[in-house]
Parts: sequence; C-alpha cells; structure tokens
Amino acid sequence: MGWVERLRADGTEPDPRFSFANERTFLAWIRTALAMMAAGIALETFGPDFEIAWLRPALAGLLVLIGVVISGSSFRRWLNAERALRTNQPLPAPRLAPLLAYGVAVVAVASVVAVLLAR
Repeated sequence: MGWVERLRADGTEPDPRFSFANERTFLAWIRTALAMMAAGIALETFGPDFEIAWLRPALAGLLVLIGVVISGSSFRRWLNAERALRTNQPLPAPRLAPLLAYGVAVVAVASVVAVLLAR
C-alpha cells in the first residue's frame, strides 16, 4: 500500500479548503527552501571575499543546508498536518520554523561581522 492509501485509510475526508491551505503551506516551505539554496549558491558564486577566508563558503553552505533540511522536512510536515485534519486532531507545531529563524539569524549576524571586519 502506498503513502496515499495509508493516509486515506485513517479518518474522514476533510473540508477541501483545509487540504488546499495545507498544500499552500507546503508549497511556501518549498519556496523558502529554494530561496535558501539559491541564496547560498549566489553567495558562494557572486559574494565578496571576506577577511576570514572560510567564512563565505561556510555561510553559503549553511544556507544550502538549511534549504535542504527544510525541503526534506516539508513533506513530513504536510503529511502530519493532513493526517491531523483527517482525524480531527490538533495540527502539529511547525518544527521547521525555529530552524529557519535561527539559521537565518546566524547567517545574518555572521555576515554583519564579516562586513564590519572588512572595513
């Protein structure tokens, strides 16, 4: 039995509006993941050289890694939310949000430090 059949085996079909909202949230996470990966690639390809030689590739790698984790986790989040909708359970907490918030904050602080060191 595939994942679709396993999903539909539990609970009842939710209101389509909720399923579509869940899908839009999934697509927003995918867009965010693509943006993180694109930012990392752009930083490594076109970014300035920092005083600390390893900082640019480290920041670029961190951005790409954040994008990969978000992309890989977003389907599980969609599936858990859809399952909760089908079984009238509370929606799961967005576990990706702290990763995104703290990851971007680390990259931003490190970038500011790199820019200040370059002056």
